[in-house]
Parts: sequence; C-alpha cells; structure tokens
Amino acid sequence: MNTAIRIHQLHRHFGSLRAVDGLSFEIPAGQVCGFIGANGAGKTTTMRILSTLDLPTSGTAELGGVDVIREPAKVRHRVGWMPDHFNVYRHMSVLEFMDFHARAFGFEGRERRMRLQEVMEFTELLEIADQPAAKLSKGQTQRLCLGRALIHDPDVLILDEPAAGLDPRARVEFKHLVRLLASEGKTFLISSHILSELGEMCQSLVFIHKGRMVHHGDAETLKRRTHQAGGMLYRVECVPGSPDLGGWCTMQPDVECLDQSANGGRIRLAADAPAEAAAVLARLVRDGLAPIEFHREQQNLEDAFISMMRELDADAAQAMAAATTPQATPPPIPTRS
Repeated sequence: MNTAIRIHQLHRHFGSLRAVDGLSFEIPAGQVCGFIGANGAGKTTTMRILSTLDLPTSGTAELGGVDVIREPAKVRHRVGWMPDHFNVYRHMSVLEFMDFHARAFGFEGRERRMRLQEVMEFTELLEIADQPAAKLSKGQTQRLCLGRALIHDPDVLILDEPAAGLDPRARVEFKHLVRLLASEGKTFLISSHILSELGEMCQSLVFIHKGRMVHHGDAETLKRRTHQAGGMLYRVECVPGSPDLGGWCTMQPDVECLDQSANGGRIRLAADAPAEAAAVLARLVRDGLAPIEFHREQQNLEDAFISMMRELDADAAQAMAAATTPQATPPPIPTRS
C-alpha cells in the first residue's frame, strides 16, 4: 500500500520549547487518521509543517513521496489545508471567494466553472453562493473552508479542529462529507478534541504528547491498552436527594468520579474485580447514597485519552522526582598514613 504521509524524526523548536520532539509515523494512502493530544502537544505545528506553512528544525516530512521542505510547490498541489481558525476576504461573496482560489490554482475558463460547480455542489455552497462570505454561520463557514481546501482536488486533506463550534446537525453533515471523500480514496489527517467522532470516522489514531508519539493504532487498541491499567467503569444512578456522588468519590481511595449527572454519574474503580465492585456498592448503600442503578460500562475513547494522560503525567512526575533526588555520597576511602 502506498504511503500518503511520512514523518521521520521531525523536530520543531521555538527557543527552548520543543513543540515537536522526534515525531515519526506513516499514514497509508486512502486512510482517515485521527490526530489527538492535549493542547500544546504539537498537533497544529506538525500539520502546519505538512502543509508547507512552517519549517522543521530537523527531520523529514513527505506527502506522497514528495519532500515538503525541498518541493513545497508540488506539495501544495497535493494537500488541502483546513486550519482551526479561518478568515475570509471582506466584501466577497461565497462564489467570488471560491472563484478567487480556483484562479489562484491555475483553473481557467470552462474548466474553472466546472470545478467550481462540482465543489460547491458537493459542499452545499451553491444555495448560499451570493451571500457575503464574512456573514456566514459557523457551519456554513466550515463548509466554505472545506470547499477551498478541495478546489484543486488534493490527494491529502489535513483538517485542524474541523468540527469545533458546530451544532449537532452540522457535525453530522461534516462527517458525511468526510466519509464520501474517503470513499473516493482521499487521505485524511484530522485533529479534533471531539474524540467520539474521531473514533467513528477514523481507521487509525496517532496520539502525541509533548511532541512525541505515544500511540499509533485503531481506537479499540487504545481503549484496550488503557483499560488494562485503568480499572473498570460503572454507571451509578441514585435516588433524587441522595448525597453528592462526586463528593463521596473524593473520600474513597479506590474510586474516581469521571463525570457527574444530577443524581449520579460514571465512576472508575481501581480494580477490575467483581468483589471490588460489590464492596463499592455496599459502601454506597451504607453511606446513604441509595443507588437504584449500578452497572458496568465499556470504556469510550475519552476515557482512554484521560487514562493515557494520567499515565504519562505519572511517568513524567516519577522521572522528575528521580532526577531531582540527591544521590548519596559514598564515604571517603581511608588512606594509610
């Protein structure tokens, strides 16, 4: 299978900050890959390098075998870039904005008109073609940004937080567009904090932390990996008026409240054992929370992300403690007089 994106030992430093720190991964052609990590992990910097908008400190990045540093002009004809913040030119209509970018990519005459018709129909921009581009809703603006990214028919699409701020209907429509494009063989690298949607759209996930890759595989592999070290999840619902579940969990050394609802929430038990679950349920009853529902749940992608972040933070804290612990000084060797 051909490789659409290849990154090898990529570094990008801003002074003492290592935004990207030895990152390496490959994405096969035609695959939809999710790019996840906490804020500041290096996702946007990596995507900007792939889109020829930034230069790495060292390392290599290729799209379809073309080096993004040595041949940026070729790469720009192969990649469609959709940034997280998108500005339009004032006083342009949607059609004028799209036409401007079609001309910038060298489309002329009948070919340009056909390409505009095709892309604007696909992204449902024809119905708002005469509207001011600067006055669109968030969902319409995202479709305009996607249309601009598609105008030159790129092989690879790099999308940074494409669903941020969209309402539920717009997110469903956007996922539908991604699936259609993927069925045509387009390769995607999508960054998003809406992890449940990445799990639905993507065949693989690249998880980075502090500029380094910590996981590359499918969502189920990530969930299994963190589940093994992350205990077991339970949904708890209590009689209205019961004591606060979150407050109760803070007093329990082996129970964590992941999220809370009006009369319950989701909790994580430290151990994956029926006896442990029975003991926690007994303590809930004993302490007056009056549970009316207590059942085991499957871990979702958000849970896996939180578990992984907790594991990485614990490893970092342990390494920091080891580095700052003073080493014992050996006693001096006595000398004979």
